[in-house]
Amino acid sequence: MGWTEGFIAVDWGTTNRRAYQIDAQGKPGDEFEDHKGVLSVQSGGFPDAVAEIRQRLGGLPLLLAGMIGSNRGWKEAPYVACPAGIEELVKGLVWAGDREAIVPGVSYIGNGRADVMRGEEVQLLGAVADGSVDPMGMVCHPGTHNKWATLRHGKIEEFRTVMTGELFSLLRDHSILSDLLQGKVEANEAFKDGASLALNDAALPADLFGVRARVLLGQAKKEDAASYASGLLIGTDVRIGLSIPTGAQIHVVGRPDLTRLYAAAITQAGRTAVELDGEKCFLSGAREIAKRIS
Repeated sequence: MGWTEGFIAVDWGTTNRRAYQIDAQGKPGDEFEDHKGVLSVQSGGFPDAVAEIRQRLGGLPLLLAGMIGSNRGWKEAPYVACPAGIEELVKGLVWAGDREAIVPGVSYIGNGRADVMRGEEVQLLGAVADGSVDPMGMVCHPGTHNKWATLRHGKIEEFRTVMTGELFSLLRDHSILSDLLQGKVEANEAFKDGASLALNDAALPADLFGVRARVLLGQAKKEDAASYASGLLIGTDVRIGLSIPTGAQIHVVGRPDLTRLYAAAITQAGRTAVELDGEKCFLSGAREIAKRIS
């Protein structure tokens, strides 16, 4: 069965995987999501994990993106260097079998920095391909490791990673702030207060300790602590992202619960943000790659 008759797109991360059946017209059909990320697959177990996907969604060719192409995944797909567009991703596909193509990640070296991404590139370039993002635009991709990417002529020209999501998780699970960070994070006034402080203050380690002191001294409510701390972290993240010299429209691509928070912080910084659903962008990117596979 060829790619023109449909395929299965898989966003296979470290802890989760999402698989989508795409028909010959490019329309999504059945799908599923589970917690069988690459770290849950035993050594040599990827063929069985792939067979399970086909058992659930049909015997179609597979386009695999994300950490499945890392050195912890099925077969390593080397990074494609910036500037990188859809064509570069297609040229860099690594085949794990006759009908299993793995999408490479993207790397950046420059300005004294080195950076990498895996999986986000499909969403970013998918949003460009379907017209949601300007080919000369700027994209913020929230997640465990948030990405700020600038585009030039529809390609990822440069990007920077900020470990905001992971830092929040570490603080919530393993810090003196743990008991204060178990509540729900919302884009409320406490969040905006934290974001505003961070956008104008480079003292994040000190301000984070202040989350606890504010509650102890009756200056803030315990139930607002998680939102305030998230505002501090995301506000710092946004300050880093907006240091990139561009006046391009900012598009925030990802899960709605995260894009909502980043859009609020970007607004606090005096810029506007357009929110885009990461799942839809991923499917757009997967379709663009698949239709170029001969």
